[in-house]
Amino acid sequence: MGTFTVPVAVGDPAGRRFETLEGLVDTGSSYTVVPAPVLEALGVERDVTDQFVLADGRRVEIALGRTWIRVEGRTEITLVVFGEADSRPLLGAYTLEGVRLAPDPVGRRLVPVPALLM
Repeated sequence: MGTFTVPVAVGDPAGRRFETLEGLVDTGSSYTVVPAPVLEALGVERDVTDQFVLADGRRVEIALGRTWIRVEGRTEITLVVFGEADSRPLLGAYTLEGVRLAPDPVGRRLVPVPALLM
């Protein structure tokens, strides 16, 4: 799949203040990754630490938290990974499903999708 970036606004836990970043749309990533200093500045707390498998196969322990995210005008609370200070923001599959958007790799954009109740 081709890669592309979109503006992603990450909010504080109360949803009052947002910081906009360019996030790489990455459906291979389970969760959205935001540099830890950005999350810390917004007051997002680390709720849990869990094991993740990186692209190179290494397993690492990384903290997760919950906060607001806004993409393409859709706002939702989502899980976020506390990335390294220099890490590239990633917009992961869990967040995309939560805001009901899917990648269009040809058009290099996100498109609305219906939520399913089956």
